[in-house]
Amino acid sequence: MNNMRVIGKTIALGAGFISLCLSGMAQDSSKKKTIDITSTFKPVLRDAVKLNFSAALPAMDSTKPVLNYSIPVQQVKLPYQPGTLKPVAMQIDSLFPWKNSQYVKVGAGNNHLPYAQAGFNFGDGKSSFLNLYGEVFASKGKLDFQKHNLVDVTARGGQMISEDHQVTAKVGFKGEDYFLYGYRPTTLDFSKRELRQQFQTIDGEITLRNTDPSDFGLSYQPSIRVVSFRHKNEDSSAREQNFIFKLPVQKTFGKSFGINLAFIGDMTHYKAQDKSAIKNNLFQLAPSLLLKTPNVSIQTGILPSWDNSVFHMLPNILADFTTNDKRFTFQAGYIGYFNKGSMQRFSTINPWIAQPSQLLNTRIVELYGGFKGVLAQHFTYNAKLGVQKQRNVNLFVNDFRDGKTFETVYAPEMDVVTVHGEIGYNKGEKFAFSSGVTYNNFVSVEGQSKAWGLFPLELHANLRWKVIDDLYFKTDFIGWDGPAYRNLAGEDRKGDQAYDLSAGLEFKVTRSFDLWLQMNNILNNRYERWNQYQVYGFNVMGGIIFRFNQK
Repeated sequence: MNNMRVIGKTIALGAGFISLCLSGMAQDSSKKKTIDITSTFKPVLRDAVKLNFSAALPAMDSTKPVLNYSIPVQQVKLPYQPGTLKPVAMQIDSLFPWKNSQYVKVGAGNNHLPYAQAGFNFGDGKSSFLNLYGEVFASKGKLDFQKHNLVDVTARGGQMISEDHQVTAKVGFKGEDYFLYGYRPTTLDFSKRELRQQFQTIDGEITLRNTDPSDFGLSYQPSIRVVSFRHKNEDSSAREQNFIFKLPVQKTFGKSFGINLAFIGDMTHYKAQDKSAIKNNLFQLAPSLLLKTPNVSIQTGILPSWDNSVFHMLPNILADFTTNDKRFTFQAGYIGYFNKGSMQRFSTINPWIAQPSQLLNTRIVELYGGFKGVLAQHFTYNAKLGVQKQRNVNLFVNDFRDGKTFETVYAPEMDVVTVHGEIGYNKGEKFAFSSGVTYNNFVSVEGQSKAWGLFPLELHANLRWKVIDDLYFKTDFIGWDGPAYRNLAGEDRKGDQAYDLSAGLEFKVTRSFDLWLQMNNILNNRYERWNQYQVYGFNVMGGIIFRFNQK
């Protein structure tokens, strides 16, 4: 561009010079001369326009996403057995499991004086732990000799002996006094000593388990348990020793297959005063195959058993089929099991029993089907229909003297059709409700005219509610249709219908102190769980809870 400008200027100067010469030749040279210089056009580009960008954050999305979670309720399926109820219709435990390491709970009421409970926990909970628990109370009703005393202490501990092996042990003592106040007619004269019935139980157990499967996929948990039981009254005494060992082993193949193998022994030696000793031994072998997938869980096995050297082959087949979202599960099973015959177990069912002259194990084979699931995230349901064949069923009837003790009799064979249903609503730890009904149809009872003491219909409901952060409320309801009993004349009778409502409150005052209140049998229904033994009427207890080491 600069060279073009120079060439243009040169040409212009040359043209001007030639024009000057020619004008000089034609004009008068005496006049003044002028020179006009003309240059070429110079194009110039305009300055480019720049685009300016201003940085700005995008607008915030304030829409709250709705996230729906479907968490299935995991339920442990156990063969149904009729529950046992004691005549003292009270529930004195806390509203929720204790989360504190040390506490003392004391109180008193119109039927209970005193009442005390304590729990202590030591260790880190991982490599070692030690739990101590104790409970003691004395209760007295309005009827003559309507008394019940309890002392119960338990120590349980555990220690990791290697990276994947743990040893746990338990030892406990339980002593109870019951008084045989249910005699007829009530005009009979007895002393307190004559009616006192004492039970003492010393229980010890040790268990070894591997916390992680071995390199070969083995999991095992052998255990040994020893129970020493004593019954004593003014006329006689009896002792019973129970020795139970379990050797369960499980081997897994991948995530879906497994094999279970267990050997179980339960040996009982019972000796009543001035009577021959009774031995009642039960041994079982339990092999089974396991299949578990996201939608199917099947256990197929058998249960070879030796009941006092008599061999029985029992089935052990269970199956669950569930949907992908776990909201519906179909259950079915064909199973067999034993209820051990021992005076220690009988006394937990009926504390007014006389010393039995025979101990037999109840053998049960059950075929059942049902379903369970979750509705609308919080609602749960469970229904089951089962048919049972029971043999050597232990039942309890009043004696023919005054009816204050119960004799143990057996039905060689009994057929039972059971219908069971439950519904529940759970919302975290703030609210929980459940209710259920069980109907038992005793189709046939061989050797006995009725199924003495067993419920044909049972109802139950319970509610746990965290009203505010420091206030908890609970209520429980139980009811049943009256069980059959035999009166002193030997006639069959049907017990009355019963219902029992209880409620409790627990209120936190400080970090270390709580106040609690428990009301039982609010409707004051003086029913008889066992014939001639009327329960307490309305009773109320209250007290304080002190927790240690609260920061």
